[in-house]
Amino acid sequence: EVQLVESGGGLVQAGGSLRLSCAASGFTFDDYAIGWFRQAPGKEREGVSCMSSSDGSTYYADSVKGRFTISSDNAKNTVYLQMNSLKPEDTAVYYCAADYRLRVGVELVPLYDYWGQGTQVTVSS
Repeated sequence: EVQLVESGGGLVQAGGSLRLSCAASGFTFDDYAIGWFRQAPGKEREGVSCMSSSDGSTYYADSVKGRFTISSDNAKNTVYLQMNSLKPEDTAVYYCAADYRLRVGVELVPLYDYWGQGTQVTVSS
């Protein structure tokens, strides 16, 4: 059974940093595409970042490019999202997601096959 468990969210002031973690079980990263999406109240899901399992290429939404970094530790089956220079508009519930069809593209992450329960990120101004 595929399971994804996010952690690391919280309340931070604008300009601060957070690192989200996603512990995965029931599959190996090599066989899936991995990504993060977020959803703010009253808004649609927005793909944030994803990573190709074949060559480790990373992709980011324009809104987070240069501030967020996705990475993985395959030995721990864990994916991370380092978030720097946070802005109030980054406030949302963040979900990690996995796709056995290996689809790569930030806009596709909200459509991935599996996702976790989410972790709240709140950025105060």
